[in-house]
Amino acid sequence: MAGDQGGEKSEKPTAKKLEDAAKKGDILQSRDLATALVVMAGIAWLAVAGPALVQAMRDMLVEALRFKREDIVDFSPAQRGIELASGIALPAAGVLIATFLAAIAAPALLGSLGFRPGAFAPKASKLNPASGLKRIFGMQGLIELVKSIAKVGLLGCIGVWMIWDRLAAINALGKEGLAPAISDVGNIFILTCLVMAGGLFLIAGIDVPAQIMQRAKRLAMTKQDVKDEHKESEGSPELKGHIRRRQFEVLSGSTRKAVAEASVILTNPTHFAVALRYRPGVDAAPVVVARGCDAIAAAIRELADSHGVTVLQYPELARAVYFTSRAGQIVNEGLYMAVATVLAFVFRVENRMANEMDRPFITVPDDLRFDADGRKM
Repeated sequence: MAGDQGGEKSEKPTAKKLEDAAKKGDILQSRDLATALVVMAGIAWLAVAGPALVQAMRDMLVEALRFKREDIVDFSPAQRGIELASGIALPAAGVLIATFLAAIAAPALLGSLGFRPGAFAPKASKLNPASGLKRIFGMQGLIELVKSIAKVGLLGCIGVWMIWDRLAAINALGKEGLAPAISDVGNIFILTCLVMAGGLFLIAGIDVPAQIMQRAKRLAMTKQDVKDEHKESEGSPELKGHIRRRQFEVLSGSTRKAVAEASVILTNPTHFAVALRYRPGVDAAPVVVARGCDAIAAAIRELADSHGVTVLQYPELARAVYFTSRAGQIVNEGLYMAVATVLAFVFRVENRMANEMDRPFITVPDDLRFDADGRKM
């Protein structure tokens, strides 16, 4: 108890806390994952389109060294440069597009993709030199330094191992022709980069869980924080009372009287509410005495609770009655069986012949099923 009162952050961050933090730019991110994806995408594209890129560069060089009569009589450097560059534009653009998509994929995989204006807002803590020195020479700075040294060491070891393992093949390149030697160098380069990219993914596999734990620790809340947030989101008792009064004011006097005399209230459970009345010997069929959505539906539920009218959650049936009947009308004929089953259950409960465990399962005809926007499902 003393720890809680002292502000021990033992609670996980709530959804609202995570959402507010994201708006301010505090999102889950991993530079190592982004680097691994970008490198892997670029190398994979080079592995697929590398021969085409080399051929395009060869054709560009041959064309650049070739002179025609037009090049002397009417020479245009800009046009000539565009013609030469157009040959390698597509293979080179492929690398840029692949790395760009990989850069977008990194935050998307972490659920942090999106534009947040709050992240660009100036922060005094980042402009404070003391805070900057603390970040550099503090524990976080030390951790980042160790991570950087470990990454350089791991990737360096992988690169040295790959080259050492193929040292004999590299020495034999001088005995080959130019074209085969260039092809072998390209293959060795691509394979080495792919293996090193795999090392980056290994690093990212360690960094991502670490970032998740660090963010959870950074946004952790005390029990009092959770209570305060809940109170703020739900509202104080005084505010709830004011909202309740406003809801009752939404209903007219005749509607309030009709709800008080209703036999049952069907709800969606939050967006829709319909009040049904059936008095044997008076009503030929169940009558819709009141209906409403959102604020009016909330007012109907509150009024029903205050008058002891039974409120049941039957979403499909509530929507079906709401969209097929108006206040003062008999319910749609296609809903007679469903409504009669509900009313029979209510009468049995009132006479203590059944309880909540006996609530019947209601089936609404397919042609009378509606979604929240009134469209037939």
